[in-house]
Formats: sequence, structure tokens, C-alpha cells
Amino acid sequence: MSTVLSARAWETVWTYRATFVQGLLNTLETAGIALVIALIIGFTLGLFSTSGHKALKAVARVYVEFFQNTPLILQVCFLYYVLAYSGMGLPVIVVGFISLGLYHGAYISEVVRSGIEAVPAGQFDAAHSQGFEYFGMMRYIILPQTVRIILPPMGNQVVSLIKNTSCLYIVGGADLIASTYNFVTGDNTAGAYGPAYLVSGLIFFVICYPLSMLAVRWEARLKKRTAARPATQTTGEEATRDE
Repeated sequence: MSTVLSARAWETVWTYRATFVQGLLNTLETAGIALVIALIIGFTLGLFSTSGHKALKAVARVYVEFFQNTPLILQVCFLYYVLAYSGMGLPVIVVGFISLGLYHGAYISEVVRSGIEAVPAGQFDAAHSQGFEYFGMMRYIILPQTVRIILPPMGNQVVSLIKNTSCLYIVGGADLIASTYNFVTGDNTAGAYGPAYLVSGLIFFVICYPLSMLAVRWEARLKKRTAARPATQTTGEEATRDE
């Protein structure tokens, strides 16, 4: 507690503020590239899960169950140390791209699957009646509707991904948490624990809170639109009868 109230500790944090800025930039870079990987995996496996082909559904199910039921930190350590000891070591930041992308790809695939299944069955029937094959139907009819449905949970996944970059600390990553730890244990900066970790937490909050609120607003808007849809349809039917 004494370090939190120490003017000298806060001055040290301000003097070495570039450390936190660099850690933030590394965190955002890792999260951004990992998100691209996760989206590719997520949409691919989401399509597999709803394809109707048993083999593809089995692949998606095995992948999702494995990555959702093992800790991310274990996956990070496995990927980093196994490759290092096998002579194929990767830079920590690359390990971060891959491990976070693989992990969140499993969760995003479930979001995509749920979104596709939330599209009314009549849309699928209409697409089939027009002669669309599965992937054509998904591309032109189903996925455009799915995207609107999955935006709120997708926002939550982005927030989780950003926070989970902190797991790279365990393998000596250059993320914000690792940079903060190096700061509080450095020769010239040791001891400023309270201010350093408060600043680090505040940075995460400033990034993640607006994204969380955006996801909440998207979800509220979607629920409002869904609730209003039957009333709109009823009004349209009444107008037709009046004519």
C-alpha cells in the first residue's frame, strides 16, 4: 500500500512510461493477429459444424472440446517449450499469435455455429428452392444474417482475447503484463509495484470496457429488433387484409 501513495514510485512510472506504451503496442499486435487467426478457424469450424457432414462435424467437435477443456496457459507452455526443446523454437510473440488464435478459434466457432442455427429455417428452405449449394447458400444468404446475430458474443470474445494475452507472461512474453513485471523487478525501477500494476490494469480497463459496453448495446439492439419483428409482420398482414 505504501508504494501506491509514494510520489517517487509514481514519478518512476511516469519517467519510464515508454515501457508501458511498448507493452501495450505488443499486446494489441498480438491480439490483432491472433484475432484474424481465430476468425478464420472459427468461421471454418462453424461451417463444418452446420454442414450436415458427419466427418466435418466430428472434426469441429473434437477441436472445440479439446481447446475449450484445456487451460490456455498450458497450451502456451506446451507450444513454446515443446517446440524449443525439439529445435523448432518460435519467438514468444509468434507463440502468442498461434496459441491465442487456436484457443479463441474454438470459442468463435461455437459463436458462429449458434448464429447460423439462429437463422430461421425458412431461409434455408428458400435457398434450397432457389438451387443454392451449401457454401453458396452460406455466402449469399445465411452468413450475412448470421453476422448481425453474432456481433455481441463476438465482441465479448475480442475482450477475452485481449485479456488473455497476459498468459504470455509465463513464457517471458513482451506483452503489457510481462513488461510491467520486468519494470517492477528492474534494477532502476524496482519497488514501484503499486503504481505500475495500477497503470497496467487501468490500460486494460480503458481498452476492454468500451468494447464490453459496445457488445452490450449490440445485444440490446438485437433483442429490441427481434421483439419488434413479429409486431411489424402482424401490422403488414393486417394492412394486406385491409387492402
